Amino acid sequence: MRIALLSYSTKPRGGVVHTLYLAEALAATGADVTVWSLARGGDEGFFRPVDPRVKVSLVPFPDRPGEEVGARIRRSIAVLRDAFDGSPYDVVHAQDCISANAAGRCIRTVHHLDQFTTPELAACHERAIVEPYAHICVSTAVAAELRTGWGLEATVIPNGVDAPRFAAAASDRQAATAARERWRSRLGRYVVTVGGIEPRKGSLDLLEAYALLGDPDLQLVIAGGETLFDYRDYRSRWEKRAAELGVAPVVLGPVDDADLPSLVAAAEVFAFPSVKEGFGLAPMEALAAGVPLVVSDLPVFREIFRDAASYATGPEDLARHLRAVPRTDRAARGRALAATYSWPAAAAAHLEFYSSRS
Repeated sequence: MRIALLSYSTKPRGGVVHTLYLAEALAATGADVTVWSLARGGDEGFFRPVDPRVKVSLVPFPDRPGEEVGARIRRSIAVLRDAFDGSPYDVVHAQDCISANAAGRCIRTVHHLDQFTTPELAACHERAIVEPYAHICVSTAVAAELRTGWGLEATVIPNGVDAPRFAAAASDRQAATAARERWRSRLGRYVVTVGGIEPRKGSLDLLEAYALLGDPDLQLVIAGGETLFDYRDYRSRWEKRAAELGVAPVVLGPVDDADLPSLVAAAEVFAFPSVKEGFGLAPMEALAAGVPLVVSDLPVFREIFRDAASYATGPEDLARHLRAVPRTDRAARGRALAATYSWPAAAAAHLEFYSSRS
């Protein structure tokens, strides 16, 4: 089976991580898999090495300083559409809004549903939902949104998780212990979140909760943040509020993929107060590392994390759980849960889905 998986970026973002792991798991079964993506900002490859059994086709996409978000998204669609030819493939599978608009006839994974107020972006989002001929969601919560909002039935295939990689980062092996200690020497004791500073990640709520903790020996560390969207206004509000609260979180930005597991494993607790998600891959990786997890109280998180996480509503509740969770032993429960989500299982489910739609 010849499969094309399409993504919008080479940068470390949840949908891109999903695309690469799925491609590698499909290729391990003997499938002929090509990942197509825009190569933003002169990138010559993805943010991490890709299994050589996966073919990679990158479409150059140079930056244009000052380009407005809507124009950048329209250009993204046009550039990928002009480069991609789906005719050699048995399956064309788009992983996001941009690639679904560019791919032509395709299957679409809807990771989460956005709400845009800009008419052009709303139209792009709508086309990427209604035009694909079949749909996959990574949780039943998102599938229910798709059914309620558009009358579309999606097949639910959860994310896999590279649980052994994050479990190894938390092990007693000398290299793992040393890697964690390097982060602790640099940062001290810390709460970590992955995903950057943006509205969807609940960054202002996390900032307020951190200030309420009132623990000068506990740092807030924010990793990640690669995005197509312009969150400068939100980031300015966040920085202004941090100054008002008298706190100074450590904003790492994108962290090298090889260093991310030890950063997570060395944390006191992983916080993820997102207001909209489809699965929650980063917090599931934290569970694989045995790190206590506090998330916002969303139906999708209740579905995915069950009793392995603490659930919070609002900054005060988030602070309360962050204060209590480090004394709660859920490590074994979290590791066991993370181990149930495997990429080989996800690949097998995808192959079955592809065959049923061919």
